[in-house]
Amino acid sequence: MIQTVIFLILTVLSVFALAGILILTAYFAIARIRKKKNPRQLLRLKKSAIFFAVVMILNMGLITLSQLTASTPSIVDENGKTPKNSIAELRELELNGRKQWISLRGWDKNAPVLLFLAGGPGGTQMAAVRHELAELEKHFVVVNWDQPGSGKSYYAEKKKNITAKTYIQDGHALTEYLKERFSKEKIYLLGESWGSALGIFLVDEYPESYHALIGTGQMVDFAETERMDYAKALEIARSKGDTALIKRLKASGEPPYYGKDVTWKSAVYLNYLSAYMAENPEIYNPGYNTLRDIGSSEYGLLDKINFFRGIINTYNHVYQQLYTIDMRKDYTKLDVPVYFFLGRHDVNAPTVLAEEYMELLDVPDKGIVWFEHSGHSPWINERAKFAEEVLSCFLSTKIQE
Repeated sequence: MIQTVIFLILTVLSVFALAGILILTAYFAIARIRKKKNPRQLLRLKKSAIFFAVVMILNMGLITLSQLTASTPSIVDENGKTPKNSIAELRELELNGRKQWISLRGWDKNAPVLLFLAGGPGGTQMAAVRHELAELEKHFVVVNWDQPGSGKSYYAEKKKNITAKTYIQDGHALTEYLKERFSKEKIYLLGESWGSALGIFLVDEYPESYHALIGTGQMVDFAETERMDYAKALEIARSKGDTALIKRLKASGEPPYYGKDVTWKSAVYLNYLSAYMAENPEIYNPGYNTLRDIGSSEYGLLDKINFFRGIINTYNHVYQQLYTIDMRKDYTKLDVPVYFFLGRHDVNAPTVLAEEYMELLDVPDKGIVWFEHSGHSPWINERAKFAEEVLSCFLSTKIQE
């Protein structure tokens, strides 16, 4: 995936850079020709400069148009009709002075509200959740939030100012907006990977706002997770005789990493582990459908670029701030039911840490749901079962509105 990311970013940047170079080249050439007084050559260069200027203007117009026309598709039933009380919106909000985007989708706008917290930090899964968890839209108003520094909200805050507290503050502000808009006392939380940690932070600080939390690909101890992932990748590489990967891992050294190349060093073992899970025949539907997601209507052309910039830049800045967090020490007493949905074959977020954490949790209700044919993303690997289990947990008589 990293290779795809780099290729797409470089392609877009190259187009603009080439156009800029051509315009500047034409400008300086015109200046030289004026000195030599060659009118024909001067005319040709002027036409070329005008042409490339027009192309640049059209490109900017196309980008602007794509941003303005981005949308989320209407809800439709099996007959192709839109349910009367359904909701399908793509909306920009100001949360604590930061402009951010959400999508809201559901067959009935009076249904309970479920806020999905994407992985990352810096990831956007607005389109992915619509594609993979459409079944939940029949039972909830499903809200997807592009967090600061990701996707459509990439420019919500300067990267250097983003911290874990930023996400907690804005997640709370978004929750308050949703409670008021839909006349709810509480909403449900579903967090994926980094989002599972953010969910813990939110229910810890604002338990009165949430019915329950499901964490999937549950993060517990960020520094230990990185060390375990690194060791696992090294173990697999040695078993396969992959000397090139072993060399790259040893060159980086054992994590945690700090500085400007956290993303790239981490990607060496994280991509290797993702590929390892994708090759596991026990894992259903193993891969991310990145091209489908980035091509979805929710993202304009600039959003598509920022889809990757968040994964690279925001992740690099924020992730190294999380190494001091260990849920087993800092977040054991919560006043909200907590459930972990874990893939049996997850080698990205070691499930042994989640099991240890679950044992320590003092909460009104708790439990682990295992997905026997999943890796790090049960909501993708076994989406039908995942939706069923969400309904079982969230719409049980214990915590129903």
